[in-house]
Amino acid sequence: MEVLEHYILDIVAQVYDALGWPGVVLLMAVESASIPLPSELIMPLSGWMLIQAKGLSAWHVLLAGFYGALGNLLGSLLSYWLGSWGGRPLLERWGRYVLVTRSDLSKADRWFARYGDWAVFLSRLLPVVRTFISFPAGVVKMPVLRFSLLTFAGSFPWSLALAYGGYLLGENWEALRRAMRPFDIPVLLVLVLATGAYLYTRIRRIRREGKEAPEEAHP
Repeated sequence: MEVLEHYILDIVAQVYDALGWPGVVLLMAVESASIPLPSELIMPLSGWMLIQAKGLSAWHVLLAGFYGALGNLLGSLLSYWLGSWGGRPLLERWGRYVLVTRSDLSKADRWFARYGDWAVFLSRLLPVVRTFISFPAGVVKMPVLRFSLLTFAGSFPWSLALAYGGYLLGENWEALRRAMRPFDIPVLLVLVLATGAYLYTRIRRIRREGKEAPEEAHP
């Protein structure tokens, strides 16, 4: 894992050397498009390479937070658009093969109508899961302006905090990533358990409905 992270760090550093601040937008957009490029590496390195190492004041961390959130928004809009444009038709037609029914989509619509704002905002403040809310938000066609505002609002403090950590730690900014790495495992574990519970419940329900259907057809 650490070997992979060091490889990614080399890429991030090269992008910053070549592009500067636009590189932050580019890399954070890639991360938010559900491509595994951790913001926990991108933003602290920007706080060091683009601010502290250049002798700029801490006020530039606000700029880093803005560019990070902007990149998050652009990448998230791509995932949102994919969900809005093609996700729902595909799920309506082929969803049964991945245990998603039209009834499930209707429930998702109602759930997003009630909790979607909080889900989009709070997910941006969490590691790992922060990049995966955009596609389902597009599938249920959450209003794009509200999605954009909540995405930017949630991404800004996340990007700002990571960039500030990199600014404070300077060349030792990787200590921030080491401190955050243990939190990745519990989050991943929760995701795996939740996915397993969902699949178990869905398969049992489908089997039960399959057994009840013949009895209803032949009273």
